[in-house]
Amino acid sequence: MKKSKISRLVISAQRGGAGKTLCTLGLLAALKAQGQRVIPFKKGPDYIDAGWLSFAAGSPCYNLDPFFMSEQTIVSSFLAHTLDKEGIAIVEGNRGLLDGVDLEGTCSTAQLARLLKAPVLLVLDCTKVTRTLAAFVKGCLVLEEGVHIGGVILNHVVRARHEHIIRHSIEYYTGVPVLGALPRLKNFVFPMRHLGLLPWQEHHDGAQIVHLLRDVLAENVDLERIKTLSQQVAPLEGKLFQYPRARYQVRIGVFRDAAFQFYYPENIEALRSLGAEVVELNALETRTLPELDALYIGGGFPETQADILADNISLRQDLREAVEAGLPVYAECGGLMFLGRSILWRGKSYPMVGALPVDFEVCERPQGHGYVVGQVVAPNPFYPQGLLVKGHEFHYSRPVNGDNDLCFAFKLEKGYGFGARYDGLIYRNVLGAYTHVHALGLKEWALGLVEAAERFKERNFTLHQDGKAVEEEDNKQLSASGGH
Repeated sequence: MKKSKISRLVISAQRGGAGKTLCTLGLLAALKAQGQRVIPFKKGPDYIDAGWLSFAAGSPCYNLDPFFMSEQTIVSSFLAHTLDKEGIAIVEGNRGLLDGVDLEGTCSTAQLARLLKAPVLLVLDCTKVTRTLAAFVKGCLVLEEGVHIGGVILNHVVRARHEHIIRHSIEYYTGVPVLGALPRLKNFVFPMRHLGLLPWQEHHDGAQIVHLLRDVLAENVDLERIKTLSQQVAPLEGKLFQYPRARYQVRIGVFRDAAFQFYYPENIEALRSLGAEVVELNALETRTLPELDALYIGGGFPETQADILADNISLRQDLREAVEAGLPVYAECGGLMFLGRSILWRGKSYPMVGALPVDFEVCERPQGHGYVVGQVVAPNPFYPQGLLVKGHEFHYSRPVNGDNDLCFAFKLEKGYGFGARYDGLIYRNVLGAYTHVHALGLKEWALGLVEAAERFKERNFTLHQDGKAVEEEDNKQLSASGGH
């Protein structure tokens, strides 16, 4: 059993869109500016918010999701990334504090806070409301037992009188201290896209935004009291999960650029822990595919970079030939779209790799959004049949003009995928799915990918050796016959 005493805090709100991400970004940056080490976590399936948190903290942001992770796995991951470290671990929740997947609030931020033995800092949107917020805080205190709400930050405060009524109402009726009040930021617009915030990698003013939020938090919240609150925690105990000892020596490529950026750091860490060399590539700039034993293409926004991807003809051809030669490729969402014949977006068609016999149309509305539960029902390069797969999807694209004989790995109990409750298109050693998976929520994923890479590497070695033997025999016969 391992034990962590690190200071920790969960940031939540009364609903999604109340400002907890902006507050978390500012808090991370403000504490970091004081010389504090901050370790960010994000509750729930999320790439974009987590990317911003990582950017603000200057360190990887790890995801904790009670839906596809067991409680033991969540504690294990938290311990693995905080053990024997100084600083403050800050976990940003999702949606409202008590919001879960059922009547009991299963998988809620409140339950995660209780599991991590962490106090909660509530961010409350004060738009067009005053004393009613005290009733909300009071309700949270009694509805979910065992959750310690240690403080409140008021957001979108209009004027001093507005703040005064809310602050004194909450403190008088609930006893929960108000630790800060943030003004409504004039002329501040956080850049958005259809999946939420614009990824920090694509925003040219990312550092300026974080610095602004840092200054706002430093000026309007009591950082010392927040730090004290984070220190009022009991030790957290649990076992650490470990993959088998690194015994694979394979090269796995990962496209990482403006088109493909949705990767959990735990997924990359899992591949490396199994011995894989992870080779980062840029699909927008790399002209030829290097020698690889497997390829992992995550999600992202290939439609926004479709013209550049289409112009990279040599890479598309290399990848198509590699697929035909049996290269194991695991592709999620945006990566899946890249492997198709084309992307149809805003009235234009952009040619893609053409390895998968299907086109993808980007629509105005989501075509799949939420958690996914499925079972592996067909032979494939990565998963054993019968395996239960849990993940998530969020895509605006849909497959069109697909061949009639497509084969799918997953039969879905929950989720949309390709439609008709199937996902995970199989072609040769390719599996392309709308479902995103987390390496700690589906531990078979990393092992399946490195083992597929190992088989491909061994096959290539055998072919090379057989070819070399044939060449040597031909040379012997040529020499015996007096040939040159």
